[in-house]
Amino acid sequence: MKLEYSINKNKHSILFCKDDNIKKMSQVLANFETDKNVLFLFDSKIDKKIVEKIFNELKLSGCNIIKIECVSEKLNKNEKLLFKILDILLANNFTKKSIVISFGGGVLGDVSALASSLYLRGLNYICIPTTMTSIVDSSIGGKTAINYKGIINSVGTYYHPKIVFILEHVLKNLPEREFLAGIPEIIKCGIIGNKTILSLLKKKHNQIVSRNTNVLFKLCYLSLKTKIKFFLDDIFEKNRRLSLNFGHTFAHAIEMAIELKTKKDFIRHGEAVGIGMLCEVFYEKKKRDKIFNTIEDLLKKYNLPTKVLLKRVPLSREKLHNSIYKNIFLDKKRVGKNPRYISIKKLYHPQIKEIKDFNFLNETILETIYD
Repeated sequence: MKLEYSINKNKHSILFCKDDNIKKMSQVLANFETDKNVLFLFDSKIDKKIVEKIFNELKLSGCNIIKIECVSEKLNKNEKLLFKILDILLANNFTKKSIVISFGGGVLGDVSALASSLYLRGLNYICIPTTMTSIVDSSIGGKTAINYKGIINSVGTYYHPKIVFILEHVLKNLPEREFLAGIPEIIKCGIIGNKTILSLLKKKHNQIVSRNTNVLFKLCYLSLKTKIKFFLDDIFEKNRRLSLNFGHTFAHAIEMAIELKTKKDFIRHGEAVGIGMLCEVFYEKKKRDKIFNTIEDLLKKYNLPTKVLLKRVPLSREKLHNSIYKNIFLDKKRVGKNPRYISIKKLYHPQIKEIKDFNFLNETILETIYD
């Protein structure tokens, strides 16, 4: 199974690899037009056995591979990790025909892709995502970034991976929380543009949570295909692509509020997106409606949070509320004084709107974010 799309006449591929055809990775690399120099970056949290398995497979391509372990917690999505990668590329005389491969989640993928775009104004980038969120969302679309001065994704570029490898072994062995945290991004794709996704989530729950490869590959395929539909003709996010940010205005505000105050990763990005979608529907409809209930029911079905549990976060209700409110106005989608959000008045018909009713914004935070 594979997906292909073209940007400026350059072909990009997403390859789904079952364990019995993982050799496809070395074959693809061997046929790549490259100087045979590869920087292989992997997340320190990944099981070392799978790291070695992938590394040894990549070596069969005949490339010279430098392997570097990275600590890629969300708090490390910063200029230090970025310049660490750039320093390695410089020290080893990499060229524009060299390759950077990231084997990790969204943090490592975003920073690796940003480094790839900056080094000599661009070298080859390949992504092997290892979290559900990165598999179904951040691995494609070309968004690269670091968080800077406390603002999420405030410094970045658009730079697309040549190839994305989605591995059965990764899907099968994800920790339960990491696996489930990617489900909200899949729900998002269903709500904004693909009813088959919502149907699968409802009807194939048992196969999904038991990690049935065929069902998971189909779900990932449909989610990525939906994302491609929204970004392909709007790479720089001027209009249609913004719909992919459904839930993210509030989600990023929640993440920043918790992380900046506690310096700990109490909430996963996907978990925040789930809550953020509920916020945006509530703000638009001024109530809990059918769409709100659809999202909430799916989150509960997959044992995902529908609110921030204050008893798990060492912040007072007042501090969390005020910080979330302030952070909404720092959202990168804002083009004027008002932050923007994605309105879903009707399933599969997203619209870009501004938050103008600040009193109801306060009520939305109070009613939908924390208990």
